[in-house]
Amino acid sequence: MTDDKKIMFIDGKEVEFTNEPNLLEVIRKAGMNVPTFCYRPDLTPFGACRMCVVEVEGRGIQSSCTMPPENGLKIHLNTEKTRRIRKTVLELLLANHDKECLTCEKSGSCELQKYSEEYGVRRIRYPEKKLEDYLPVDDSSPSLVRDPNKCILCGACVRACDEFQGHAVLGFANRGSKTVVQPMAGKPLGQVDCVNCGQCAAVCPTGALTIKSDIENVWSVITNPNKKTVVQIAPAVRVALGEMFGLKAGTNTIGLIDAALRKLGFDLVFDTNFSADLTIMEEASEFLARLKSGENLPLFTSCCPAWVKYLEDQHPDMLKHLSSCKSPMSMLSPVLARLVPEKLGIKRDEMSIVAIMPCTAKKFECKRPELSTDGHPDTDYVLTTKELGRMIKSAGIDFNKLDAETPDNPFGEYTGAGTIFGASGGVAEAAVRTAYEFATGEVLENIDIKEMRGTSNRSKTIQLDLKGTKLTVRVVSTLREAEIAIREIKEGKADFQMLEVMACPGGCVNGGGQPHSCDNSAIKQERAEGLYKEDEELPLRKSHCNPSIHKLYAEYLESPNSHKAHEILHTVYTNRFEYSYKNI
Repeated sequence: MTDDKKIMFIDGKEVEFTNEPNLLEVIRKAGMNVPTFCYRPDLTPFGACRMCVVEVEGRGIQSSCTMPPENGLKIHLNTEKTRRIRKTVLELLLANHDKECLTCEKSGSCELQKYSEEYGVRRIRYPEKKLEDYLPVDDSSPSLVRDPNKCILCGACVRACDEFQGHAVLGFANRGSKTVVQPMAGKPLGQVDCVNCGQCAAVCPTGALTIKSDIENVWSVITNPNKKTVVQIAPAVRVALGEMFGLKAGTNTIGLIDAALRKLGFDLVFDTNFSADLTIMEEASEFLARLKSGENLPLFTSCCPAWVKYLEDQHPDMLKHLSSCKSPMSMLSPVLARLVPEKLGIKRDEMSIVAIMPCTAKKFECKRPELSTDGHPDTDYVLTTKELGRMIKSAGIDFNKLDAETPDNPFGEYTGAGTIFGASGGVAEAAVRTAYEFATGEVLENIDIKEMRGTSNRSKTIQLDLKGTKLTVRVVSTLREAEIAIREIKEGKADFQMLEVMACPGGCVNGGGQPHSCDNSAIKQERAEGLYKEDEELPLRKSHCNPSIHKLYAEYLESPNSHKAHEILHTVYTNRFEYSYKNI
């Protein structure tokens, strides 16, 4: 054994460790585990729930998520003391918990339910919460439902909101037995400046924070014989949905998704990757025009609805920097709303447009009044990846045994540039692939801009050369990093001409509507790699090479950034600052 080798002993097994931040990570690295509610690898350890206790020889009972590893420690995971403590914690939590498990949104995936079963909790020795002490359920948000009666005060949502978004919409209030987690000033979630990113729900171990479901609304239109149902699927969905059916994270299941959607009853199945290509045509043209004029630089990408709302809420003076392009979802929907009824010989109100998204903020986006035509929302309903998985299961479809199918054309043809939109850095990389060729008239040979990739580094600055024109691109994920970039701009220190922002850590692959394994922070990287793999395998990898996009312009949109294109594909934004603070 070398002098610098560090080892400890876990249940008698010698385990080597290196730079793990705590005992819990060493335990997991060794292929073992202890239960926890409050620990999430991407968040600061909190040590609140006391479920991850272990017995350390010479040290007694310790919280494994907060104790750093030390050479020579001897640790025992499942002693009489640790099991008794965990079971007591579970009983205390259940005594104060709404136990309507069968009707809970998280039933079957609730960690409190899971551990109560594993530890054989069959009776509760402590006085249970009285009915009159129950608090009202908050469903005021378009994206999320908050049930304080199912909260176990683990603090994961509070830390996610603060550490990812720097926003602190949620926080602890009161003291002792009256302690609750609630939005600021005790207001409903829909009345504060929540950006609807859903990361709070993603880390919540119980049903205290869940996605507001549109499943029944979508079933109602699918089964309505007087409705034609049209669906579009976002890039990140294809590399995450398979996890709900036992497949490895990053497995591209788009062919199976297309087949499943048709079995569910959708009449036409399209791919949002198509409109990601369309977005690049508009955004790259817009960027080059700004670069030439020198006005309103840096250009901010506008695909992430949580980021857009954050600017509207907190920095309305910076909205001039935001691209006027709609998101890919909100570009494709109005195109479908205009062209599909014409093709099928039906009226718009005889058709419903559904979008499958990795993002809870898309539920907010589809309700924005500016994203409607003649008073009718361009996108009728948004389902998250998790909601689609539930629909497939409830319909009795054996997902893994489906024969792969392809989307309908012409709005199902896409390039690799459209695919990589789902990962942090993907929008900027796709834009540069097209902007380079638009600006220089030359073919970009080396199109893999790997410096823009990666889900662990939340801020990257990349230097590029457009044949003599130097270009600096900043890529950030999380609004905390976006805020740093905004401060640099306001202080005159920014050296970049384009800023790509995705609110969720790692981008849409880690969106609030995706299946989550909060104990494995590598999953988002595996999903991103699945997108880049599809990009590499596709015959066309630049958005402006998509023949269906050229056809759409020739027959309908005229040209990128034309008056017709602006009418359908671009939008305006709202100064929400005054409204937000008036409601505090």
